[in-house]
Amino acid sequence: MSKIKVEIIYTDDDIFVINKPTGVSVTKDRSGAAELLDFLSEQLEPQICTQLRLIHRLDKDTSGVMILAKNKQTQSRLSSCFEKRLIKKTYIALVTGAVMKQQGKINSPLARSRKNPAIMCITPKRGKQASTNWELLADFGVIKLLAVYPVTGRTHQIRVHLPGIGLPLAIDPLYGNNQPLFLSDLKANYRLKKNQTEKPLIERLTLHAYQINLPESQPNRPDYFVAGLDKKFKATIKMLAKHNPEGLDAFVDPEDFNKIINNQKLS
Repeated sequence: MSKIKVEIIYTDDDIFVINKPTGVSVTKDRSGAAELLDFLSEQLEPQICTQLRLIHRLDKDTSGVMILAKNKQTQSRLSSCFEKRLIKKTYIALVTGAVMKQQGKINSPLARSRKNPAIMCITPKRGKQASTNWELLADFGVIKLLAVYPVTGRTHQIRVHLPGIGLPLAIDPLYGNNQPLFLSDLKANYRLKKNQTEKPLIERLTLHAYQINLPESQPNRPDYFVAGLDKKFKATIKMLAKHNPEGLDAFVDPEDFNKIINNQKLS
């Protein structure tokens, strides 16, 4: 098993909050690769791992905040909160395309493709209702930074909804572009030193579950959790902020840059 370490954000008697790395499946998939609990079992005592129960999921290639329950009662209560849409989720997304307004809402039913069951598609007639809100955080030119708030929790919802309005993720091998992003794509007059090969700034899915807000207040427990971006994702945002004509003014609210870089609450 590769040396992937799962960041533990918070734990108490009822919940266990983590920052899931990209490329880690929440459950067993067809590849037979290690799943989330396999990695956690290498970090935690056995009795803790046996307690953990899934409440919600993230795509294998999506990183970010996940809450697991430590008992059936908490699992049931929080699962009900997700079903009733009482838990607010905030994702960070790097996208391409033209943004014509500061924010928007997408209401497009989703279903599995009949040609390829591994992907989802917008299908008004047979799809399940799906709703996503989004907000522009920064316009770097070709690339934009969005905060995305899925109201429903359909499979690949954000990854399908955003291309549907002309804002595909900057990197998403399944639904669009699979080419890495390089500094030479962003920096004017970029020059590579002789006999050097340029390494990608980022080559993973440009989607991260940044924050989750709980509806219930518990003594001595935060009502929200933030999962910081990994080093490459964070470095990419820094380079985008540095090497665009507007600088930090590319942000609608420049303070959002500091919040993201310092793993602080967005909303």
